[in-house]
Amino acid sequence: MKIVAENRRAKFEYELLDRYEAGIVLTGDEIKSIRLGHFSINDCYGFIKNDECFLRNSYVKEYANSFDSTRNNETTKRDRKLLLHKQEIEKIKKKIETEHLTLVPTKAYFVGSNLKVEIAVARGKKLYDKREAIKKRDIDRRDRNIDKM
Repeated sequence: MKIVAENRRAKFEYELLDRYEAGIVLTGDEIKSIRLGHFSINDCYGFIKNDECFLRNSYVKEYANSFDSTRNNETTKRDRKLLLHKQEIEKIKKKIETEHLTLVPTKAYFVGSNLKVEIAVARGKKLYDKREAIKKRDIDRRDRNIDKM
């Protein structure tokens, strides 16, 4: 499993509840660009429309050796369809609507030749939760430095 992109900020900003693995619909030039490492999921989020799951604001840099000259910058951040089972989509939709949660991608990786995106149903953290996480991280870092000495 080769990790292409990771949204490390999601673990800090959200409390991740349920995780799902989803395929993603891409064009040929996009997959070539992603294989070169030109992919970002830092500012994107998921949403459900017409019983289909999509990823919005994921960035794929335009492939340099592309023969398609009609492509423009708008397609680098287009909505990309996620491939999930119908039961999974219904479960996610129910949680999002009833509990007011959000859908956040956490990482993207290759399984064989297929690109998979791990998405999580998440609840936003409060400011005091974020401070607590920073405090815990600093204490762990200090303890590791003391142990090395």
